[in-house]
Amino acid sequence: MLFLSTALSNTAYLDSGSGSILIQLILAAILGLGVMFRSQLAKLKNLFGIKSKPEENEDADDEE
Repeated sequence: MLFLSTALSNTAYLDSGSGSILIQLILAAILGLGVMFRSQLAKLKNLFGIKSKPEENEDADDEE
């Protein structure tokens, strides 16, 4: 009986480093999904032949 009572009293301990690692893992997963989404979207656009509009150069407008 003494063995069972000591086993049940153990609690999980999370130190301050554990919380920051969990936050870093969540942020890395979110950013990784964003990068993966953009790369897959670019592959789909390339597959269907969709080209993005060229960015206008603001300096070219100033020179004219």
